[in-house]
Amino acid sequence: MSDGTTTEGRTPTAQDIVGRDKDPHLDDDNPFEAMMARFDHAAELLDLDPGIYRVLRHPEKQLIVSVPIQRDSGDLEVFTGYRVVHNTARGPGKGGIRFDLRVTLDEVKALAAWMTWKCAVVNIPFGGAKGGVVCDPPTLSVGELERLTRRFTAALMDILGPESDIPAPDVNTNERVMAWIMDTYSMHQRHPTTAVVTGKPVEMGGSLGRREATGRGCMIATTEALKHLGLPLRGTKLAVQGFGNVGSIGAHLLEQEGLTVVAVSDVSGAIYNPNGIRVEDAMNWVRDHRYLSGYPGAEQISADELFTLDVDVLLPAAVENAITRKNAGDVRAKIICEGANGPTTAGADRILEENGVFVIPDILANAGGVTVSYFEWVQDRMGYFWDEGMVIDRLNGIMTNAFRDVLAVSQRHSVNMRVASYMLAIERVAAVHRLRGLYA
Repeated sequence: MSDGTTTEGRTPTAQDIVGRDKDPHLDDDNPFEAMMARFDHAAELLDLDPGIYRVLRHPEKQLIVSVPIQRDSGDLEVFTGYRVVHNTARGPGKGGIRFDLRVTLDEVKALAAWMTWKCAVVNIPFGGAKGGVVCDPPTLSVGELERLTRRFTAALMDILGPESDIPAPDVNTNERVMAWIMDTYSMHQRHPTTAVVTGKPVEMGGSLGRREATGRGCMIATTEALKHLGLPLRGTKLAVQGFGNVGSIGAHLLEQEGLTVVAVSDVSGAIYNPNGIRVEDAMNWVRDHRYLSGYPGAEQISADELFTLDVDVLLPAAVENAITRKNAGDVRAKIICEGANGPTTAGADRILEENGVFVIPDILANAGGVTVSYFEWVQDRMGYFWDEGMVIDRLNGIMTNAFRDVLAVSQRHSVNMRVASYMLAIERVAAVHRLRGLYA
């Protein structure tokens, strides 16, 4: 798939192309550049064919749409929506839709590429996609959110579909939003199409075990890492940044495995108890009080202090760029399990590696969600649904195999787990491109 150009009379290598195409001024705050810095490094180590390198570096589709809706007041307002399909060589695009004021095209591009690598790491037949609408959900009524969702879905009709691009929940979207997407798409198709979206209510073709899947995947990856490093489960100390779906469920499941959760945080700050926090009690407190602030079973600490605690495992499960050059040197955990997408900047990677921190990268650690989304898509297409035990067993098998596959690449090439996961994912996607060739 080379373009046939030469460098000083020879065929260009992946390193030549990487050096020519990438921006020399890496911006840690730009999620697409941070993701591509990891991609470029892995591509160099793989000596990736220059033509395939260029193909994988560019998204297949980038769609920007205007989303006009009528507010409850009668006023018309126009929102901006994005959908990016990064790569579909291995299967239809797969990725969430988020509603947030911070949504940008660069962010969506980065997250779409992450989904390509994530699906390849766990070896499920999907490519990567992502979408979002720039809006502030708390300021929208339920009716306005529904109109926004349906109008955005209608704008994406040309690219959505069970065989082309399959959305899922993400930041500030949930089962109800997925139900609106599925219904809107189905009305346009004139028949029910449950497989167009995952993360739906179980009553509409959703899968049992989907809500817990990302946190469960983090639990599986963490326990595999502890086994690999020869560390015990019982008594191992865990700190969790972010107490939403992923953080709270991941903490709860790891607590059941024997770990001691000593600190958790949310937007109100962090709480800490060196003797352990009962996760179920903290979850009940949040259910009743909305935030962790004021929880009586622990002392209040700052959100920044959580990263510097003397713990064995740190689970960042909140936002991008939580661990940067500024605080990476203060991390004392032996293991970081990245429950969020992009919680560690490219600039922090080297510091953590130099300090001997074993990082389970996001495209492996939080792949439980997309894995069970794949299960949901399969069940919808078959019209036959599994019990929760089967979902959990199959998720455990896929996540365990993926961890061991990445670890094998890490050991074979003497690279860290993040580089190994990118190498494994890129090679799997590149292999399909070689087999398929280029349609011209």
